[in-house]
Amino acid sequence: MDSARRVFGRDRTAIGEALLGIAQSRSAEPFRLACRNGILVTIDVWLHSFAYARRTVELARRVEAWGFDGLKVADSQNLTADVWIELGLIAAATERICVGPGVTNPATRHPAVTASAAATLQLESGGRAVLGLGRGDSALTQIGRRPVPVAELESALVAIQGFLRGEQVQVDGVASAIAWIADSGQRKVPVAVAATGPHVIEVGARHAERVDFTVGAEPDRVRWAVNTAREAEGGKTVSLGAFVNVAVHPDRAVARDLVRGSTATFARFSTEGGPPDGLSEITRAGIARLASEYDESRHGQSRAPAARRLEDEFIDRFAVCGPGNEVAERLTALRELGIERVIVVPGSLDADPAAVEESNERFADEVLPALQ
Repeated sequence: MDSARRVFGRDRTAIGEALLGIAQSRSAEPFRLACRNGILVTIDVWLHSFAYARRTVELARRVEAWGFDGLKVADSQNLTADVWIELGLIAAATERICVGPGVTNPATRHPAVTASAAATLQLESGGRAVLGLGRGDSALTQIGRRPVPVAELESALVAIQGFLRGEQVQVDGVASAIAWIADSGQRKVPVAVAATGPHVIEVGARHAERVDFTVGAEPDRVRWAVNTAREAEGGKTVSLGAFVNVAVHPDRAVARDLVRGSTATFARFSTEGGPPDGLSEITRAGIARLASEYDESRHGQSRAPAARRLEDEFIDRFAVCGPGNEVAERLTALRELGIERVIVVPGSLDADPAAVEESNERFADEVLPALQ
């Protein structure tokens, strides 16, 4: 969305408005044509954060000032504050960045509840909402449940898309519609499916406007994910993004430790049925260890035993950490693979907030200009 604003500024001309619409949905071939013709030559860069009460809004202001395109906030009710309340506060405190959950799931909230929340955020933010949806992780495991089956995710995604379009939807055999969405006249909220394995990638490519991969940063693995999505999209063009664990620091060891816990979390997704396509032997072995060692009670923590045992080379391959020029080079390479959007996951759940802030500032100063 902000790629178009960077081109046209605040002048809402007809062509500017048209490209703003394309950029928000990121589902139309004209967007790629514009990129290839030099009108838009950027990659969208979002920041991921946890929903820290009394802290997330101030972070959002800094994210906007730094020049990021959006902010995704984790939905994990047992570990952090309520995502939708924080997102509403973020929308009120910012003017430009896109906002949304990163990501919610179809189990802790009914599809109609999620659709209504997303549409409310869209209206209150002036059209800046993006709904991130996945099978569920800590929001479910912390209450003794597993991520939802792919079929359940697909059914919920279809229902949510229908609700967001203002249509009548069949849910559990009952016809239902959210009338106020149809009456609001607002632009539909785009849905971004977070996906690791081929089946979820395919579901997202068929039914969503966006797919955001959670497969790490190894080029061969990202290339496999991109190809999987392209084969499944069935005549429409889906916007592709990637969650990437990122830390910027001249001391690579310091950078690794910042993302050690979050890297373990994202790498662990690949233990849930994802094929080994595109994984190096080192990454494959590390993921296999995580399958048996990951402790849900220490979710996202760098000090968790499974995270502490991650090899340096594993983190260097799966994540992107180190000096700013190296981080910029690796993220630029992802764009060349077909990634239009990077969601920066900057620190582990237990990381020192000041250290994460320093990494984010380095990213904004040293990396962001190279991507935008």
